Amino acid sequence: MSRRIAAILFPLPLPEAFDYVVPEDVEVQPGDHVLAPLGKRLARGVVWAIKPDDPARKLKPLDSATGGPPLPEGTRRFVDWLARYLVQSPGIVLRSVLRSTDALKPSPAETVYKPGSGDPGRMTEARQRVLDAAAALGEATAADLAREAGVTASVVKGLAKCGALSEEKRLVDPPFEEPDPDHAGLDLTAMQGEASGVLRRLVRAGGFQSALLDGVTGSGKTEVYFEAVAEVLRRDPKAQILIMLPEIALTEAVLSRFEKRFGVKPALWHSGAGPKNRRRVWREVAEGRARIVVGARSALFLPFMRLALIVVDEEHDPTYKQDEGLAYQARDLAIVRAKLEGAMVVLASATPSLESLANVQAGRYVHVHLPARPGAAILPEIGTIDLRETPAETGCWLSPPLVAAMAETFARGEQSLLYLNRRGYAPLVLCRACGHRMVSPDTQSYLVEHRYTGRLVCHVTGFSMPKPKACPECGAEDSLTSVGPGVERVAEEAKRRFPGARVEIYSSDTQRGAEIVAAMEKGEIDILVGTQIAAKGHNFPNLTLVGVVDADLGLAGGDPRAGERTFQTLVQVAGRAGRADRPGRALLQTHQPEHEAIQALIAGDRDRFLDMEFMAREALGLPPFGRLAAIGLMSQDPANVEKAAADWAAAAPVTDGVEIWGPAEPPRAMVRGWHRRRILVRADKTVDISAYLRAWAGRVKTPSSVRVSIDVEPYSFI
Repeated sequence: MSRRIAAILFPLPLPEAFDYVVPEDVEVQPGDHVLAPLGKRLARGVVWAIKPDDPARKLKPLDSATGGPPLPEGTRRFVDWLARYLVQSPGIVLRSVLRSTDALKPSPAETVYKPGSGDPGRMTEARQRVLDAAAALGEATAADLAREAGVTASVVKGLAKCGALSEEKRLVDPPFEEPDPDHAGLDLTAMQGEASGVLRRLVRAGGFQSALLDGVTGSGKTEVYFEAVAEVLRRDPKAQILIMLPEIALTEAVLSRFEKRFGVKPALWHSGAGPKNRRRVWREVAEGRARIVVGARSALFLPFMRLALIVVDEEHDPTYKQDEGLAYQARDLAIVRAKLEGAMVVLASATPSLESLANVQAGRYVHVHLPARPGAAILPEIGTIDLRETPAETGCWLSPPLVAAMAETFARGEQSLLYLNRRGYAPLVLCRACGHRMVSPDTQSYLVEHRYTGRLVCHVTGFSMPKPKACPECGAEDSLTSVGPGVERVAEEAKRRFPGARVEIYSSDTQRGAEIVAAMEKGEIDILVGTQIAAKGHNFPNLTLVGVVDADLGLAGGDPRAGERTFQTLVQVAGRAGRADRPGRALLQTHQPEHEAIQALIAGDRDRFLDMEFMAREALGLPPFGRLAAIGLMSQDPANVEKAAADWAAAAPVTDGVEIWGPAEPPRAMVRGWHRRRILVRADKTVDISAYLRAWAGRVKTPSSVRVSIDVEPYSFI
C-alpha cells in the first residue's frame, strides 16, 4: 500500500512546505492543522497539499492532527499569492493568518449563576448582597458575583446549592448574532438610492466585481454600502462580509451605525481588541458563523469560509500600508483577496487614491459617484490665510483672521476644529546656549516635548525621558526651549485666547478618545484641537469652522505622493465642517497659497489637481503608471551595512524598463542603533517587479549581521 505524503507549511521563516509521511491511523486533508517534527521539536503547521508517494524518499512521519477549523482553500491561495508578490517566504505570510492558536480549540465553557426560585433558608447580610447583585446583573460567574457583593465565592455556591441561585454552563466565546438585512431600512435620497442600486446590481451579478464609491464628505457613503451588505445577506445565508477601516478610533462610530441598521454588532478585529476577543473572532470566522467583520488591515488575513464582499472604507488612507514586518498595502490586497474568493469589493472615499482612479479610467472598476451632501447640508466654503501677509503674533500660531473666525463661531454657540498633524507640545527642543537639539538615543529623530506629562518622547521608537533642567551638552540651566507647535501648544493658545471655551485635544496619545468624540457630538466641546485622527469619518453636527494651523506641513520632502496626500488630508479635514443644516467653512493657514493642491481645494476643482498629478507621475513613470520597490538593509555596524548595500547594488540584474536608485542613506539613517541604507527600484508597468526582486535576491549572499527587507510599492520614504 503506497504512503500518503503531506506537504506541511509552518508559520516560520522557511522557504517552502516540507514533506512528511501521513501515518495510517491519521486522517488529514489540505488545510488541516497538525503537529510535525521540525528539528528536535514538534511544531504546529498546516497541511498545504496531499502529494503522490515517492518510495525512494526517506521522510519523517507527521505526529498528529490537532483539530480545529481547517484553513479554507481561498485563504491558502491568498497566502501563496502574497508570498510570491511580496517576495517573502510563505511561512511568514502564514504567521499573519495563524494569529491565535487557542482559536483552534472549541470555546471553553464557564458556569454562570442567575436568580433562582429556591428558598435561601437562613438569610444573612452577605447572602442578601449576593441575591441583590444577581438580580442586578442578570447572570454572572461566581467570581463576578462575589466581587460585586463583597463576599467569598463559597457564599455564592451555598445559595446555588439550596436553589436560591440557578446555575448553567455558558460558552465563554458565544457565536455572534445573525445580522438582519431588513431590521431598519434607511431613507436614502434619490442620489444615494441610485448609487446603492448600482452596488446591489453588482451583488446580484455575482462573482468578482470591483467598484469605487466616490462621494464627497458627508454624502452618505456608509449608508450606501450598507445596502450592498444587506443585499449580500439576503441572497446568501452563509455569506461573510469584511468591512475594513483605517483607524481603530473609527470603529465605535461604525459599530453603532451598523447596530442601528442591522440590529446587532458585527465581529470586531484589530490589534487593541485583546486576545479573548481575537480568539473568538478567528474561530467564528473560520467556522463561518461570524457573518460580518469590521476590522483593521490585518483582518484581511482571517480565514473566511465564504467571503462574498469586502468594503475598504477611506480607501485612500495611508495607514492601510503596513511598513514594518510583512510590508503590504491592504487596499491592493483586498482586491486580490476578493478576486481569489470570487467576491465583490467596494472601495469608498471622498478623496480616492490615484491608483483607484486610474483603474476607473481603465475600466477595471465601476465608478459610483455621490457628488453632493443630502438635504440642506452643503460643502464648506474654503479659504486661505496667507501667513506671509497676516502672520501670527510672535510666540503664537493662530493668525488674526483665524482667531476672528473662531470668535464669531464661539459667539454663535458653534464648534471649531483646529487641525495640526503634530502630537505633543513642540516637535523640537533645543538649547539656546549651544544649539544642541534633543534627539532620541541611537535614533536620528528629534524628541517631542509633551508638556502635560513633562516628558520628551520619540514617536519612532517610543523612548521617553523627563525633560531635563539643564542642557545635557553644555550644562546650561533652564536653556532648553520649545520650537514649533504641537497640538498641546495650540490648545494652550486657544485656552488663553478664549478663557470661557471648553477646549479638548484629540490625538493618538489621547486616552479618552471615544469619550471626546461623544462629547463633541453632543456639543459639549467648543474648540477641538486634533491631529489626523480627528479628521477621519467623524460626524459633528455643530462643527462649523475648521482651521488648518499649517497646511504646508505635508508638502515638504521627497515623497512622490506628498501633493496627493496633502490634498486628501485637507479635503477630509475641511469636510468635517457644516455636516448638518448649518453652513461650514474651512480656513487654511499657509505660506504657499499658490500650491496646486491648495488652489484646487479652494476652487473645488479636484479634476484639475488630479490631471496635474497624473501628468507628473506619468512623466516620471511613478505609480500608477509604473512600479516601485524598496530594498532596506540594516546593521549595527555601519561598515557592514555599507558593504552589504554595495554588494546588492552590484548584483542588480540588468533589465529593460528597470532603474536602480541608490544605495543611499534614508532621512532616518539610524533607528534604535541600527544603521540603515536603502535601494529604490523603479520599473515600467509591464515588468514583473516581484520576479525581478526574487531573481536579484538569489544573486546575493547577505551576512547574518545585516537585516534585509523588501517592500513592494513603498509608501514611506523616511
